[in-house]
Amino acid sequence: MRILVIGGTGFIGRHLIARLSGGQHQILVPTRRYGQGRELQILPTVTLLASDVHDDDALDRLVHGCDAVINLVGILHGKAGKPYGADFAQAHVHLPQRIARACRRQGARRLLHVSALGADSHGASMYQRSKGDGEAAIKHELADWREGGWTIFRPSVVFGPDDNFTNMFARLARWLPVLPLAGAHVRMQPVYVGDVASAMLAALDDSHTCGKTYELGGPQVYTLGEIARLCAGWSGHPRPVVGVPMGVGRMQALLFECLPGQPLMSRDNLDSLRSDNICGTPMAPELNVVPTGLEAVAPGYLAPAR
Repeated sequence: MRILVIGGTGFIGRHLIARLSGGQHQILVPTRRYGQGRELQILPTVTLLASDVHDDDALDRLVHGCDAVINLVGILHGKAGKPYGADFAQAHVHLPQRIARACRRQGARRLLHVSALGADSHGASMYQRSKGDGEAAIKHELADWREGGWTIFRPSVVFGPDDNFTNMFARLARWLPVLPLAGAHVRMQPVYVGDVASAMLAALDDSHTCGKTYELGGPQVYTLGEIARLCAGWSGHPRPVVGVPMGVGRMQALLFECLPGQPLMSRDNLDSLRSDNICGTPMAPELNVVPTGLEAVAPGYLAPAR
């Protein structure tokens, strides 16, 4: 199978492609900067291509001849706007819509799209609203797609060896005597990146998953504060977690947004914490995934090097 993986140089993409490369697949990974996909170039079935997926002509050339397209593109931060800013619109709404159109034009038969648990066009955050509108765009564009099928995945927060979630708490614990945390009471169901990859591989080979949306979560529900405390302890720097009011958290986030680079936390991230991020049902049996617990994996990669 010839598979185009958009967003393949990111966290989930690197794990998914490592699994795909073990099969009889030809994998194409577009990127604007070769340096981002350096580790993928050693995989014999992976071709890294310099391309701009936000250009329709370039996107058509990429999709042409592919059996399946996988979209993993997602951003956590972007400029403000109503209902969301231009960054969220481009990455989460316009790109999925244009990918869906390219699949129809070029005859691709499968589209797998990674959204997010809590995606909702009327959600509390720009992230949630744009993710919800991206799902709606795919369903609208491919409503009568008889030649192929789409599948949407909604993972909870994803963890793994090179994530920016559990590792963030471990890094903070090295420098701070306590971990001040807004939204510490919010419940989450973290899902292992390997399980996300397994679910997508199962769906890729199963036409019965076409036209379905799957929630992906781990075997246990935690509060955000519990996750932070566990990660600090596993990193060798146990720290107490101190819940702070959301108003104070927003002031902290505003400060982070004013600093150079990607903010550690944004006000929109806090808006996403207005509600729990847990699955409504267990992981679907047709995905053939037994969820991996946070405690089974995270202590191994967060432990201090010896």
